[in-house]
Amino acid sequence: MIKRALWQGMFAGTVGGVVMTVGEKIEQAITQRPDSHVPARVLQRLTGMREYQDRQPVLVNWAMHFGQAAMLGVLRSVMAHVGLRGPVASAKFTVVRITNDQILENATGVGAPPSTWPRKELTVDVLHKAVYAFATGAIADALAARSGPGPGQRHAAVSPGRHPHSGPLPRKDAYGQ
Repeated sequence: MIKRALWQGMFAGTVGGVVMTVGEKIEQAITQRPDSHVPARVLQRLTGMREYQDRQPVLVNWAMHFGQAAMLGVLRSVMAHVGLRGPVASAKFTVVRITNDQILENATGVGAPPSTWPRKELTVDVLHKAVYAFATGAIADALAARSGPGPGQRHAAVSPGRHPHSGPLPRKDAYGQ
């Protein structure tokens, strides 16, 4: 499962990053919001690269933007492989995506906590991260479904509905192919 989750997640995350970027470009055309260079600044600080005062190198920005999208896609793929699929899983993953950004941005001093942002900026950021999370989730879910239900789904199928005290699956039934 791990090998499949790795390549499928990197693929799903990269496509999710492309979908998010297209959405950002459409939004920027409408709102006239400038490009964000936060990803470049974070990568420069994480790696010790030279920092620039004004515009950041586009390739550095893209490396962080799409690299982060691909790597986080692996986590969403793992979620799908274990049976955490669908819109609820993608909503949970939206929080993970925002949290990842905030940890990196705040740890490097590039960003500030979202509670200090103007509401409009916060809304736009959450919207774009949700687009990424749901696009990545749709692809990860579809790819994982080719391997059949995950252990969590198999466990839920034993006794459909909400039941207290339902024990774990037998070990031999918990792991997929």
